Amino acid sequence: MKPIRAIISGGGTGGHIFPALSIAAGLKAANPETEILFIGANNRMEMEKVPAAGYKIIGLDVAGLLRRITFENLKVPFKVIKSIRSAKRIIKEFKPDIVIGVGGYVSAPVLYAATILHIPTLIQEQNGFAGLTNRILGKRVDCICVAYDGLERFFPKEKIVFSGNPTRSNIVKCTPQMHDEGLEFYGLDKDKKHIFVVGGSLGCRTLNTFMQAWITDGIPDGIQIIWQCGKKAIDEMESFVGSHPEVSGKVLCTDFIARMDLAYAVSDLVVSRSGASSISELCIAGCSTIFVPSKNVTEDHQRHNAMALVNKGAAKIVLDDDVPEKLRPLILETLADEEGLAKLRENILKLSKTDSVEIIINEIYKLVK
Repeated sequence: MKPIRAIISGGGTGGHIFPALSIAAGLKAANPETEILFIGANNRMEMEKVPAAGYKIIGLDVAGLLRRITFENLKVPFKVIKSIRSAKRIIKEFKPDIVIGVGGYVSAPVLYAATILHIPTLIQEQNGFAGLTNRILGKRVDCICVAYDGLERFFPKEKIVFSGNPTRSNIVKCTPQMHDEGLEFYGLDKDKKHIFVVGGSLGCRTLNTFMQAWITDGIPDGIQIIWQCGKKAIDEMESFVGSHPEVSGKVLCTDFIARMDLAYAVSDLVVSRSGASSISELCIAGCSTIFVPSKNVTEDHQRHNAMALVNKGAAKIVLDDDVPEKLRPLILETLADEEGLAKLRENILKLSKTDSVEIIINEIYKLVK
């Protein structure tokens, strides 16, 4: 494929940034001479993660609406106007063949500016309930790549392409060989059941509190748990586990998972938040999963994401407020049902999409003249 010039905009969370980086890597794989420029929001995660991945990024001073009445919301329209002007200037200087949005409020002024300047545009919507930014942009952009069915209620049907969500290249379908490698890597007993409790890089207070309560009450024999508590909580959680020597050998507490592929492969059951990227990885790996959607995510995206799988028999769900009462019994019930575990793995694998990046790259090249 010929080299092109592409701007990629979006961010704020890993759920937007990592798909963006996967698309960038796909463009570079298609042609190493392709030039890529990222546009992010100043002081947000992308300003660190994108340069670390080897790409140039320019930050805009833009902010989203706060979900409460506040004086700060009065400043937002002025920041948006300023950001559109800045985006137009950047686009005119870089002269992209295409502008790509991956969600997050910073992509709104960038994609809007691109449509004013008649640059081909594509957005990638990761969630089952479209975000506000992408819903606004949907009528203006040329192509909308989605990961869930039913998004015609948010976007013009003729613009929608089902692509799935781009994921890390090392996440693959779990195999018996990976399972054995995971046992060795994490120092686990092959004769026990294994649970992976994962709260994301920043951790999850709900799941951390749940784990503390379970440790206090006693982890049953025959179970080992990999518990990814997040870097913010690691000192407190390691200290807590250390004060309960009776769980030595039962609970591996860590802030970071170096081999996520092996953590998935070794787990009989995963307990996870239901961000779009996490769901896509779990589908590809083929993991039996209980989702605990975050209730603090804009427009309840995580619950919508999780229910799309639950309704197809591909996962189970416990709402955040129900965790203290319902999560532990559901874990034990699910672990004891070998046939049910196998059915969850079978159904979630049916939803896996391993060629998402290739589909998006092909759509990009269709738009580039």
